[in-house]
Amino acid sequence: MAAIAFELSSDEDLVAAWRRGDELAASELVHRHAPALGRYLVALGAASSDVEDILQDAFFRAFRRVESWRGEGSFRGWLFRIGANVLRDRFRQGKGRTVLSLDGHDVAHHADPAAELVASDIEARLSAALLRLPPMQRAVFLLRAQQGMDYNDAARAAGTTPGAARVHYHHAVRQLKEWIQ
Repeated sequence: MAAIAFELSSDEDLVAAWRRGDELAASELVHRHAPALGRYLVALGAASSDVEDILQDAFFRAFRRVESWRGEGSFRGWLFRIGANVLRDRFRQGKGRTVLSLDGHDVAHHADPAAELVASDIEARLSAALLRLPPMQRAVFLLRAQQGMDYNDAARAAGTTPGAARVHYHHAVRQLKEWIQ
């Protein structure tokens, strides 16, 4: 019964429960956010084989610093920022590799080989174009387009302001359209 209550709880309620020492609340936060955070990290350049370790480090940092989250933005945005910081730290230490996948999965299999070829070509061009974007534009674009975050949460996760996030997003969209056509 408690698991059902946790599934219906907001992130804010789960964080409050975690702060009171409820480990099931922490487990629900991991269950709720790890898949999307993992996809985001891969899109930022994390090797698929390293994502589990990066996620573990990100959640460890988040739970160790849970008192510092003041609820001014979404918990998800705050967590994604921590994940991006862990990834950046790994790159600085030489433990990261640049590998880009839009969703962490292979291209969808189509019954029609021609459709599969077109989908593969589009994904390859988009992946190459994403790598050409400046890091902040790429991060904001992925947070908005792939993770569905609003500008406030994307800004918090990327470490910028909402106004700057809007600008980065629109520049990224314009560049991607130009490069993919």
